[in-house]
Amino acid sequence: MTTLGDAWDWLSTSAHWSGDGGIWHRLVQHLVLTVVCLVISCLVALPVALVLGHLGKGGALAVNISNVGRAVPTFAVLVLLLLTPIGDWGEGPTVVALVLFAVPPLLTNAYVGMREVDRGVVQAARGMGMTGWQMLWRVEAPLALPLIMSGVRIAAVQLVATATIAALAGGGGLGRIITAGFNLASTPQVVAGAVLVAAFALVVEAFFEAAERLAPGWARTARRRRAE
Repeated sequence: MTTLGDAWDWLSTSAHWSGDGGIWHRLVQHLVLTVVCLVISCLVALPVALVLGHLGKGGALAVNISNVGRAVPTFAVLVLLLLTPIGDWGEGPTVVALVLFAVPPLLTNAYVGMREVDRGVVQAARGMGMTGWQMLWRVEAPLALPLIMSGVRIAAVQLVATATIAALAGGGGLGRIITAGFNLASTPQVVAGAVLVAAFALVVEAFFEAAERLAPGWARTARRRRAE
């Protein structure tokens, strides 16, 4: 309990919250890095998953390839990128490593969501004269939205937890609090940094849960049907 008490004392010290290296500053850096990586990951993974899910071809191969990223440690990818020319691009190596880490859940969930759309509904849309793109955007994608958003939620929470590696490459974020604690041999600071990352991840999880509750009724109904 002494370590936790010391960590609470560190967190409750107002001086640790202000300034360029303070908690608020690091939290904003962490949030920006997470949002940037999540947006890039969505732009990379979702179009591929939606098209392959609509066509019903090549999806399994794409999902298996993307899942290779789960077997390779993100830190190892970051180290390798730092040894390449991209290592001179500031936050570039960290962004690339985190994007590769976030793609698998996005791609997998979106593809599965597209393939689980009721084929009867798709056939009815085709019978109404809809083109392939119209069926994709007006029928399949909306019905697959609950699983797509589930993949986005998983990727976001994973990014929050993993973005701490940015500190190892000289970047910002809450990871800098943890690495500074190690450099100072300050266990309370290390624990405080870990608590902040965990709390941030819980806040992100709660945000997506709230967004799901506020979603249109048809989206909530689609998710309940999938759960059943």
